[in-house]
Amino acid sequence: MKKYLKKKMSVAVAVALILSIMLVGCGAATASSTKESTETKSTTAVTETENRETDGKADTSSEDETDAEEVITSENTQEDNIFTKRDINQEADLTDAVLIEAEDGRTYGITEEGVYILSGKAENFTVKVDANSTEKVQIVLNGTEISNEDFPVIYVVSADKVFITTAEGSENILQVTSGFVSDGDTNTDAVIFSKDDLTLNGLGSLNIVCYDGNGISCKDDLKITGGAYTVQTAKDSFEANDSIAIAEGSFDVVSNKDAFHCENDEDSSAGSIYIKNGTFNIQSKSDGIQAATTLVIEDGTFNLSSKEGLEATYVEINGGEITVSASDDGINASDKSSSVESSIVINGGKISITMDAGDTDALDSNGSLIINGGEISIEANSPFDYMTNGAINGGTVYVNGQQVTEIYNSMMGGGMFGNMQGGFGGPGGGMPDGKFPGGEMPYDGSFGGGGFGGGHGRPGGGKP
Repeated sequence: MKKYLKKKMSVAVAVALILSIMLVGCGAATASSTKESTETKSTTAVTETENRETDGKADTSSEDETDAEEVITSENTQEDNIFTKRDINQEADLTDAVLIEAEDGRTYGITEEGVYILSGKAENFTVKVDANSTEKVQIVLNGTEISNEDFPVIYVVSADKVFITTAEGSENILQVTSGFVSDGDTNTDAVIFSKDDLTLNGLGSLNIVCYDGNGISCKDDLKITGGAYTVQTAKDSFEANDSIAIAEGSFDVVSNKDAFHCENDEDSSAGSIYIKNGTFNIQSKSDGIQAATTLVIEDGTFNLSSKEGLEATYVEINGGEITVSASDDGINASDKSSSVESSIVINGGKISITMDAGDTDALDSNGSLIINGGEISIEANSPFDYMTNGAINGGTVYVNGQQVTEIYNSMMGGGMFGNMQGGFGGPGGGMPDGKFPGGEMPYDGSFGGGGFGGGHGRPGGGKP
């Protein structure tokens, strides 16, 4: 049995490595372990600012947390193997929490472990986390409205992990309105920017707008287990280097680049996305969801309108309701990483793919294309494209209204484009002050014209 050794392997990479080995006749490996970590520490809030100083101190009690190793296997895909108890807990322990009131032109520094409650309205305000690499920090957003010109609203320099939790019933708005300035050698290019592990959860809502950058960038592992997110960005909306793992949440995303993007330029074995559940309404000019290595979807509801809907080297779909409207590839297994084989494997779910005319493919794999189950409906001139082997072993597959039981490369079907008469619609609104992220996408995400039965409406034109 071939072993893949990596001290911090991302969750979906492990899944795909095992499953891809199974496809070529090897057995499945099971590897999971847990460790108990209980930390109790008195913490102090320390403030850093260029122009003024702020003081605030409080003792914080610890929260017991079972940290699960970041590996799951094909036999066991329960969320407890991916997410810790504290990841899943949607409410913070507010005992002895530090209160932070946002103020104009101020940087609030956090250098020690603890729970911090942030509220208030301000301009050019930043929470900067620079704690020990063994310490966990939790920031609870409880009614915040913060607008910065050129720097992140939340900036994590160092910590073991940072939790950003939206308080129950709270509405929170964070935005950056112009180009970003660097912090030394660090290109801070997101409204929330973290160099270390980041978890988003909570029972409230978070609205993020970025006119010239990313929404949320994590240079390590990003987890999302709850909360409602409305994100509009000029670049990637959610971005991470090593992995993105989503247990639950609702996401309304308008992106001039990728809605979800995970890639590590320095490690070809990293860059995975695992989705257990959630609701995703995505409009993106590039990819809806893109991973460099593996993309595994267990369940959820997805409405994607993009150039490419789902893309990774290895794509596995086990369930969910997925609707894709794409102008290039609907679901694409590309060659972004040499650590896994290019494959599309569909084991379940209800999938509907509608493709634009031209050189487009609904299911496009640079390796194999295997359908083992699910309900798949495709409207396209080219429904299938694969390099090595393709097979329908189960499930039901319809192409342009007709059921098929075999996969043929570049199968030609009729009937689709005769019904696509709606054309493109105009922009559905504007950002505050008439600005748009990247200059084109509508702020409210609405589509003009078209609609199902008459062609999908698309954002048209540029600024109104």
